[in-house]
Formats: sequence, structure tokens, C-alpha cells
Amino acid sequence: MIRYSLICENAHDFEGWFSESADFDRQKASGFLACPVCGSLDISKVLMAPSVSTARHKEKIGALAVNEAQKEVAAKLKEVIASIRANSEDVGERFPEEARKIHYGETEVRGIIGQASLNEVKSLIDEGIEIAPLPMLPDDTN
Repeated sequence: MIRYSLICENAHDFEGWFSESADFDRQKASGFLACPVCGSLDISKVLMAPSVSTARHKEKIGALAVNEAQKEVAAKLKEVIASIRANSEDVGERFPEEARKIHYGETEVRGIIGQASLNEVKSLIDEGIEIAPLPMLPDDTN
């Protein structure tokens, strides 16, 4: 995972986690990247100091305290994601096809999750099909 410090046009600072550097550009271009404070889609990366991973650095990171509000938000987010996964059918790579069938009334309405390419996501949105990305948390991939 790659962590970027981000800022919106209204000067709200926040972090974003991406599986690779190109994910920031893809999410920004597709309109999936928004400021968590004001919802602005005009997001930029902020210059950051490089992070060099050493044993001592890892000890420091492990020792950093996360405030209670952050812990609560992270726990709630994990709960929501778990609930969505538990109450949805994972259709995998068939997601775009199944989303269209549901939207056009060709199959029963139900919650689905799965994978779609950036082009497929854009096509679904252009067709007026309401979809939303399910965030991958750092704990999900590490």
C-alpha cells in the first residue's frame, strides 16, 4: 500500500491509501476520490518526506498512539464493510453484467459486490447505474 498526503481545493488535509501509484490518478479521473470533509473532487498530492523502512522506524510506528476517535472510526468502517460483504452476493468479475441485469430489471434486486475495470466502471456510471467502490483497508492487504 502507498500512503499519500492529500489536500482539496478548500485546504482540507487528509490521507489516502492506494494499492499502487497509478490508483491515485485512476480514482481522481473517475471521480471516486473526494475530500472527506467537504466532498470536493479537486484533490492534489502534498509533498511528503520519503519513508525509509528500518527496524528502528518500524518500532517507532508501532509505538505511535492512535487517538480514540480514530480507533472508533476505523472500527465502524470495518463493521460497515463486513456488513456489506455479509449481505451481498460476490459475483466476482461478472459484476458489470450483473449490475446491468439488476438495473434493467432482468433479474431480482439484490446487493452485489465484485470487480470491474476502470472502463467498465465508467460505462456503468454513464448508463446511470449507481455503484460505489468498497474501500480496501490497509489491514486487508497487509
